Amino acid sequence: MSFKRSPTSHSYFSKRLRLHYLDWGNENAPPLVMVHGNRDHCHNWDWMADRLADQYHILAPDLRGHGDSQWSVGSAYAISEFVYDIAQLVRQTGAAPVRIVAHSLGGIVSLQYAGVFPQEVVRLMSIEGFGRPTEIAPPSPVEQLRHWIELGREMSGRSPRRYGSLDEAFERMQEANPHLSPEQARHLTIHGSNQNEDGSYSWKFDNYVHLHHPWDFGGDQVRLLWSEIACPVLLISGAESWAARSGVGLLEDFRDARHEIVENAGHWVHHDQLDAVTELVRDFLE
Repeated sequence: MSFKRSPTSHSYFSKRLRLHYLDWGNENAPPLVMVHGNRDHCHNWDWMADRLADQYHILAPDLRGHGDSQWSVGSAYAISEFVYDIAQLVRQTGAAPVRIVAHSLGGIVSLQYAGVFPQEVVRLMSIEGFGRPTEIAPPSPVEQLRHWIELGREMSGRSPRRYGSLDEAFERMQEANPHLSPEQARHLTIHGSNQNEDGSYSWKFDNYVHLHHPWDFGGDQVRLLWSEIACPVLLISGAESWAARSGVGLLEDFRDARHEIVENAGHWVHHDQLDAVTELVRDFLE
């Protein structure tokens, strides 16, 4: 597939980290921020952004520890840090008020951002970005902190996985999401990996992105943040994902929200059913 537009790469700073984002141009159009999920990167949005770039000024960041953004060395990857990074992107680019389309971790972050800065968000679509299923009780503080320490010790001895060739990494990408077409999987692999000095390939994301801060907001606090969101919210789930069940009981926590379930799609709904999700996005944003 050939894209109609080619985005330009830019950097901005957030708490001394150099973070990367893509800009599809069209500066006179309404701003649209697209936020990827955990272990992904900004090029996850290339196909959808290509379809929307004539109507919107699209900015797609690489979250810290992901893609071409710097890693947060010596620190846990707290949700609040990601929220800060999005707030800095919006402030430094002068984009507010913005529309937001986000996936997974990006959805969790964007919902909290919209609760803290309700006047800066016009509309928000969160794809599979709801957080912990509502029926799962949070662990006790002791269990939470112990698990975080144990996971940190485990991470300290883990090296980035190496693939002998780009084709091996491509095969792993397809294995992770069988819905991806070969073209999609190769595009995501090329933009999501680096070649090591010995010729092997590793994913760009920092392994420590698995190590979320133990004191991230809990369920009740998150719901209070959601209740502060002033704009309409659209929650999207793939029918083959656990989030299709989890999203059912969440609408009452928002002032104005609805939940759509997309058939024949898993966690990466925007890849699995690109046409359907793009139409949902276009209709909702307008």
